[in-house]
Amino acid sequence: YAVKVMDTSYAEEAGLKSVTFEVNVPYAYGNLSVEGGTHRLVRISPFDNQGRRQTSFAAVEVIPLIEGTDSIDIPENELKIDVFRSSGPGGQSVNTTDSAVRMTHLPTGTVVSMQNEKSQIQNRAAALRVMQSRLLLLKKAEEAAERKELAGDIKASWGDQMRSYVLNPYQMVKDLRTNVETSDTQGVLDGDLDAFMGASLAQRVGATRGATEG
Repeated sequence: YAVKVMDTSYAEEAGLKSVTFEVNVPYAYGNLSVEGGTHRLVRISPFDNQGRRQTSFAAVEVIPLIEGTDSIDIPENELKIDVFRSSGPGGQSVNTTDSAVRMTHLPTGTVVSMQNEKSQIQNRAAALRVMQSRLLLLKKAEEAAERKELAGDIKASWGDQMRSYVLNPYQMVKDLRTNVETSDTQGVLDGDLDAFMGASLAQRVGATRGATEG
């Protein structure tokens, strides 16, 4: 898969703290989603001058790329427009015409009122701009919540590990969910994940079928 690195954060002492990259190919999320979880690495630390063995963890999140919402169109039938007379201090009427506008977005209940402009048309245009901004913030919050839900709550810890990469004292990569394993550790670290991904995807399909049939 072609990979585009979007962000890299380096650890204070050595190595990487985190990396965010994009994989833009058909079915990328469906295939790579099984890689989400905690990956455990056992090796002789290249940063330890005494050559001691080290166990470290990496948390992998796989989320679909949701198109960002930069603008929002509001259908007319989703808006309720009320007009009223602008009021000043003490409730006194400022204008003698119904120039103030109260705009309600029916699906969300969001309400915007405008009365500072001189005409109803201006107040309506201003209210619509504010309404669009508020609904855009709501939409972005929903997208962020959806991304978080799809990613899941993944923590890099011993109890949550789904795959082990042991480089010392022996060579072995083993998936703890499917029990698929190989001694070709270098091949796996170079990107040969087909056997692991294939077994995990097959397991997922089997679990889904079992739940449906049950």
